[in-house]
Amino acid sequence: MNEPVGECITQASSQKPKGEKAKAAPSRNKVCEMIGKSNSPVDIPSGYWYGDSNGGANAARMPEKGDRASGPGQIAVSDMDIREYLKPFTKKDNHIAALSFFGTFVAFFGAIGAAVGLVNAGYWWVAAPFIVIITFGLARAYVLQHDTGHYSLFEKKWQNDLAGYFLSVFTFTPYRAGQYNHNMHHAYLGNLEHRETTEIHTMTLSEWRKASPGQRLVYRLYRNPLILLPVGGLYTYFIAYRWPKNAVKIGVTGVIAHNLLMLAWFGLLYVLAGWTGLAVLAVAAVIASMIGVFMVYLQHNFEDTYWDRKPDLDFRSATLQGSSCLDLGHLWDIGTCNIAYHDIHHFMPAIPSYRLRKAHHGMPEELARQQRRIKWPEALRSFRLKLWDEDSQRLVPFPKQTMHAPVPAE
Repeated sequence: MNEPVGECITQASSQKPKGEKAKAAPSRNKVCEMIGKSNSPVDIPSGYWYGDSNGGANAARMPEKGDRASGPGQIAVSDMDIREYLKPFTKKDNHIAALSFFGTFVAFFGAIGAAVGLVNAGYWWVAAPFIVIITFGLARAYVLQHDTGHYSLFEKKWQNDLAGYFLSVFTFTPYRAGQYNHNMHHAYLGNLEHRETTEIHTMTLSEWRKASPGQRLVYRLYRNPLILLPVGGLYTYFIAYRWPKNAVKIGVTGVIAHNLLMLAWFGLLYVLAGWTGLAVLAVAAVIASMIGVFMVYLQHNFEDTYWDRKPDLDFRSATLQGSSCLDLGHLWDIGTCNIAYHDIHHFMPAIPSYRLRKAHHGMPEELARQQRRIKWPEALRSFRLKLWDEDSQRLVPFPKQTMHAPVPAE
């Protein structure tokens, strides 16, 4: 079986020399050799290294002290190095990780039991709060699995892998395939030439103008939140992830085993709680899938996000400017394992989810003023933004339809 990409990227990080300044990542062929696929499409951007001194997978090359913005609209890094500020937050703690992991499942299974009992007694509405707990339990499990894919939840690699495989049964997301595809998302963040690695596809304004009426209709429907959230959630987690992208490359056996384990989980739930248990889980899973798409959209789709092409692509700006900092409230952070602080996560993926909120809110003013928090009103308005305008460097709505003036008769 081919070596998983998360491990390969972590090994690639060992190429980083001693000292402060990060050098270029290993060559494409070297990384592909470690991945075990000489024909892999992985194209590691030159000038960036993956992993940090604490072994976190896929961390970008970090800005050095005194770095400045390299182009219009790009992030200027403070003289107080954000890397040095964030580095202590990469420390993993098995006690906190276990509390987050097991606490999530205690609440999840307890809420399923309570909801099933209430529904069987005819108290659907009383069961609603417990279904909410189940829903956010699934959302938390997905983020915890995301952490294990970066080897940032627990202290040891094998602990993360074991937890990741277990979590994947409940998130409907095969562990290795999900890990690989997500690491590709990190590697190509903000790259207009590799949008196939993004979760939400974005057309440019230029592409829109050249598109046929049929292509425009399909894209309009795709970006409509009334379709994107429910249909996108159902399709992604219930259909597409049964055979995810790169399944053959990563390993068919793992995907098949994952699907069989999911069926076993559903069977066990049926034995213990009958059709009521499956119905309760299904309702929560559908809502959780919508929350997942909602968060994935907002993480990179907002007005002043970042996209560019090589050679102008600036990976540091892609992480800090192209990833959002969502301020949706403390309860929302608890329910989604702090993944709302996505700029910090992309800048330094080795930071565990249980430290992201503290890392953000404890940031010194000199660094904090460089961040722009997105609150609920702007978050909801972001769903009106559909196209990337390469000239204005903004995500913009669809152009307004204009009637062409009639040509006067000669």
